[in-house]
Amino acid sequence: MAKKAKSGGIRIVPLGDKVVLKRQEAESKTAGGIVLPDSAKDKPQKGEVVAVGDGHVKDDGSKTPLTVKEGDRVIFSSYAGDEISIGDEEYLLLRESDILATY
Repeated sequence: MAKKAKSGGIRIVPLGDKVVLKRQEAESKTAGGIVLPDSAKDKPQKGEVVAVGDGHVKDDGSKTPLTVKEGDRVIFSSYAGDEISIGDEEYLLLRESDILATY
């Protein structure tokens, strides 16, 4: 069964092999202590999984569950997925195959 992300009274239910994640906040300082303005901050390629779909559909119609689960911290491809806004929250909806690693 698919896991659901909640934002206020709205639930996000990803379908199939889709994953919803909350992107990690951008760093506001460099390692050397320089404060970055908003325009210079890179969007991180890291986030936390908040909801997963019910799995990959095989050729025979059966489903294979996804590898990642709710709460996993992941690293994903730079241009992966679609950004979505639900209420005041920002999420990223992407395929599990766009996730490169967990940490």
